[in-house]
Amino acid sequence: MARRLRPGQLMLNEIHEQPLVLERVWREEGGAVRALARRLRAQRPRAVVLAARGTSDNAAVYGRYLIETHLRIPVSLAAPSVVTLYGARVKLRGMVVIGLSQSGRSPDIVRFIESARDAGATTVAITNDPRAPLARAADEVLVLHAGPERSVAATKTYTAQLMLLSLLVAHTAADGRLIRAHEALPGTVARALQTAPGVADAAVLLQRARECLVTSRGYNFATALEAALKLKESSRVVAEALSSADLLHGPIAVVEREFPVIVVAPPGRALEHLWGVLRRLVRRRARTIVLSSAARPLAAATVPVRLPDVAEEALSPHVYIIPLQLLAYHTARLRGLDPDRPQGLRKVTRVL
Repeated sequence: MARRLRPGQLMLNEIHEQPLVLERVWREEGGAVRALARRLRAQRPRAVVLAARGTSDNAAVYGRYLIETHLRIPVSLAAPSVVTLYGARVKLRGMVVIGLSQSGRSPDIVRFIESARDAGATTVAITNDPRAPLARAADEVLVLHAGPERSVAATKTYTAQLMLLSLLVAHTAADGRLIRAHEALPGTVARALQTAPGVADAAVLLQRARECLVTSRGYNFATALEAALKLKESSRVVAEALSSADLLHGPIAVVEREFPVIVVAPPGRALEHLWGVLRRLVRRRARTIVLSSAARPLAAATVPVRLPDVAEEALSPHVYIIPLQLLAYHTARLRGLDPDRPQGLRKVTRVL
């Protein structure tokens, strides 16, 4: 008789698989990434469109920052319903269109990629299943190598998507330093898994919270979006993700004494701004959970979560999401919920 799994065990196991998954992506998909990067350098596309939903859409947000900062190519996040509901024939010739879907079976993303290919775009699928409809619809396929993902809440496929996007951009930009920095990521992610004591304290802070804010800026705006999604899916916390710049444009008014705010603040271009936002949150007596490897923001936090140093700011989202996935898991368990069976959700959402 098969042993019954504890609530949330699938999610927890898959969170801990991520160092091995990233190592497999680096080892097994490098050739395909380099070949596609050569094609993109030769093509010199005038724009890139990223099409995704849910967790994959948060990876696409990261991809937008990465492509625009490193390749200087404008990026659009697709609205698939423009094609699937309104039947528009978008003029995409000369562009690159990338569809991201862990299952490769999201009908609206498949349809958008088919339409883009018919319109003359170079199409790329990033998926965990090389035989899925999305892979068949695209010109090029990059595979996540994450193995079966059984938990409804996506974890390891998200970081694998980040890894493929950053590798593709690094090779397309011929940025040797960024390419080499990927080698250290599996080990850095393994060290990020050791943040459990700080994460446990943060989960206690969120245990009775009905709502919270998650904020960051730049590359890690995607991390804030994905953390908020995981908290909503797994813990039923009404978590809203905001760019820290947008937070200052009005929403900070909701932050009162003891209001929980998660601040993702890795060293890099955005840190000084995030430090200023954190000081304002402290003055408002917010209860802050701060993720950083920098001493100053950690010292100001209600609950500090110290992360290992990451060689390149552009790769910090691969690491900083790890304790936030653990936070969603632990918060759910403290609230008596099973994060492997979130209410009203299925692994594949079929929307046209």
